[in-house]
Amino acid sequence: MAYDPENTFAKILRGEIPCNRAYEDDYCLAFHDINPQAPTHVLVIPKGEYISMADFTAKAPPEVITGFFRAVGAVARDLGLEESGYRILANSGPDAHQEVAHLHIHIFAGRPLGPMLMQN
Repeated sequence: MAYDPENTFAKILRGEIPCNRAYEDDYCLAFHDINPQAPTHVLVIPKGEYISMADFTAKAPPEVITGFFRAVGAVARDLGLEESGYRILANSGPDAHQEVAHLHIHIFAGRPLGPMLMQN
């Protein structure tokens, strides 16, 4: 699958679609989800054309991978989530229900999350 530069997250990165920013640095943009599944639900997206975790880890330079994952930790710290805890999740592909074909990490927090976010 080729990266689609017209996907929603690419448009957010270009400033064509507004977002409620939580964090930004050279490697990522983090913003509050418009359909939150927990009291805190933030998406962290890399500033590059990566479809999935497999695509990102295969194509991104090591410093970009490191910078991105450090940014995920920085978002959690900046939001004050360390003490009570949080969950990170990255969906990949249709079976995992990835809705936007741009790598994104969900950060969920703000209540006890239980063993799974979604029940069958």
